[in-house]
Amino acid sequence: MQKVKIPRTVDPGKAAQKRTDYDGIIQVSLFKRLNESVEGVKRDANVTLSFGLDEQRLIVISGKANIEVDLECQRCNEVFAHECEVQFTYTPFFSEKSEEEAPEEYDLVDLNEYGEVDLIQLVEDEFILNMPQIAMHDEADCSVNSNNLVFGDIPEETVEDKPNPFDVLKSLKR
Repeated sequence: MQKVKIPRTVDPGKAAQKRTDYDGIIQVSLFKRLNESVEGVKRDANVTLSFGLDEQRLIVISGKANIEVDLECQRCNEVFAHECEVQFTYTPFFSEKSEEEAPEEYDLVDLNEYGEVDLIQLVEDEFILNMPQIAMHDEADCSVNSNNLVFGDIPEETVEDKPNPFDVLKSLKR
């Protein structure tokens, strides 16, 4: 089956009524913010999206996506490949009432001025949020040994003959 391009925006209400499913790709060139936050994006993102209604008749956007990016290891400063996989469930934010009704499992997504959801931005936000806070290789793959992470010289401890502060009390005892 050929992967198709995911549309940029979708009306979530209409898509949920039709129970629309998307299985496709989002091109690397559309992920400008992600590209700025990593060393490079290696391939297009594979994305699966499903629209529907839940038991409360709330619109539900659920999906999963994966992409491969290059990150710089903070231990050895070498670039390594990282597979980023995300799963998400959203419901559109219409008003304060919709925020109160939404179950905790659902994240809220804002609609644009046309009442549509920007799917590219939604998936890109998920990738950015799921990037590691401190990018590092596995210790086995990293060229820096974790035992050698000390920089500079460690001063040798010198033992000084310090006077005992309680020697004064000995003289009072006599």
